[in-house]
Amino acid sequence: MPQPKELDPYANPRAFYGAELRRLREAAGLSQNQLGERVFCSGTYIGLFEAAERRPQLELSSALDELLGSGEHLQRLCLLARKSKVAGYFADAAELQLQASFIGSCTSVVLGLLQTEAYARALTRSAHPFAATEVVEGHVRTRMERACLLDSPTAPVLWVVIHEAALLVPVGGNAVMAEQLTYLAEQTASRPRVVTQVLPLSAGAHPVLQASMTLMQFTEAPAVVYTESAYSGQLVEEPMLVEQYRSAYDLARAAALSPEASLDRIVSAAKEFVTP
Repeated sequence: MPQPKELDPYANPRAFYGAELRRLREAAGLSQNQLGERVFCSGTYIGLFEAAERRPQLELSSALDELLGSGEHLQRLCLLARKSKVAGYFADAAELQLQASFIGSCTSVVLGLLQTEAYARALTRSAHPFAATEVVEGHVRTRMERACLLDSPTAPVLWVVIHEAALLVPVGGNAVMAEQLTYLAEQTASRPRVVTQVLPLSAGAHPVLQASMTLMQFTEAPAVVYTESAYSGQLVEEPMLVEQYRSAYDLARAAALSPEASLDRIVSAAKEFVTP
């Protein structure tokens, strides 16, 4: 369990939330475990909030306010701490990716962290065909900024299983796809902590065909899973469900081509989009 630590409460809204939660908990004479039991979560979870290592949740903040007699104090701080440049449903997952030691993904499109600008723009425009150009460009910039995670000295291991269909659909046209697949191959070949496997069409039915999933593991916190479709996403923290997703991910890796054969397939697919 994360131990209480001294935070600068004015460093950012999340640190202020954590400091205030700790202050209110200690004033009530409760340990992290005792408080967790009363709001139906673990003491570890409370500790992560107090250490500013997890973004606070509005529903849980409401329960904490009621239990600790703090009016709507934590709820208001929660709204400040949850502000993000990414879509609201993805914000928690985006924050957790920065803390993860391992990220495993099953997807039917190229993972956001490995997308080119043109590919990201084509995907965004397909999902929001009537959005203003500045809105689309804002999403694209944010996605490109997030890719700096891979350049961090503490970058996680990123192990992606991508369905072969993602190599065949001409997102944005042939030139965009040729660039994207070439970039994917280059990133996979040049980054020791990035592994890409292709799940072939011959593997048949698999949960990745229904929605993408990302497994995140941490050094000192329980694993979580993020699932996403075109317009929504969900963070899964219930241990039994996380284990079910982990099993699906492991089966996908087992059914996929080897990393070496996958790289060859990606390079081959890129060449198929090059206009003679």
